[in-house]
Amino acid sequence: MPTTSKGFPLMLTFDLDAETMWTGRDPANAQRPILMSQGAYGWKVGMPRILALLARYDISATFFIPGEVADKHPDLVREVVDKGHEVAHHSYSHRWIVNLSPAEEREEMERGMETLTRLAGTRPRGWRSPAAEFSSITLDLLKEYGFDYSSNFFDDDSPYLLEIGGQRTDIVELPFRWVLDDAPFFQYSITLPGRTLQAPSAVLEAWTSEFDMLYAEDRMMMVGMHPQIIGQPSRLKVLEGLIEHALAHSGVWIDRCDRISDDMRPRLKAAVKA
Repeated sequence: MPTTSKGFPLMLTFDLDAETMWTGRDPANAQRPILMSQGAYGWKVGMPRILALLARYDISATFFIPGEVADKHPDLVREVVDKGHEVAHHSYSHRWIVNLSPAEEREEMERGMETLTRLAGTRPRGWRSPAAEFSSITLDLLKEYGFDYSSNFFDDDSPYLLEIGGQRTDIVELPFRWVLDDAPFFQYSITLPGRTLQAPSAVLEAWTSEFDMLYAEDRMMMVGMHPQIIGQPSRLKVLEGLIEHALAHSGVWIDRCDRISDDMRPRLKAAVKA
């Protein structure tokens, strides 16, 4: 059975972490203005470039936004919505879940939900964890807060329905892998020992090669990016190159995670019953 009714699904997603990419690691980083400026690049320069690129190709995408970033940049959140993109949940402060108590994790979920609902005008339907981490209660929170999809796990190249507490749910998991994330290739900082920068051409080769195999197998492709990283000039050309490569193929559906997962859900449920 094909993954969707509308063709091969390609989801372009952006984690608008801004300064929380660094304060989530260590709150003391807030006192390091040059380090913080790396995060500020995302909302100051990266986002306008990305939004313009998506508009040029008439593509809708999903932006996972921490509530703290949304609180500081409400006009940017509204612009994302006004341009037809989806706003999804990415915690409140971007603190790593493994460092939180259960009460703190619940507070992150609740504060982010309240802020994003208020600013985006609709309750976020999808959730991505900060720093790709879950605790023992995270899945239960996803069910409790009524999320429709998750994009967190690395265990498949196809979507599936999450199992929580031994029971299959209607929550669609949209898995991805580090090779489909811009950070392993491009994120460099003096605070991250061992990180090196890859040539944009190498990343484009990796992403188009991934696309070709996933397309041939009729699976899906989830690309995770960060405006402060992919929004830089040479790196945005990688994204544009991927878009052009994908659009050169027939039957490719590039859209928001909520729309694609809604199409997938009944097909996944039918496959389970078969």
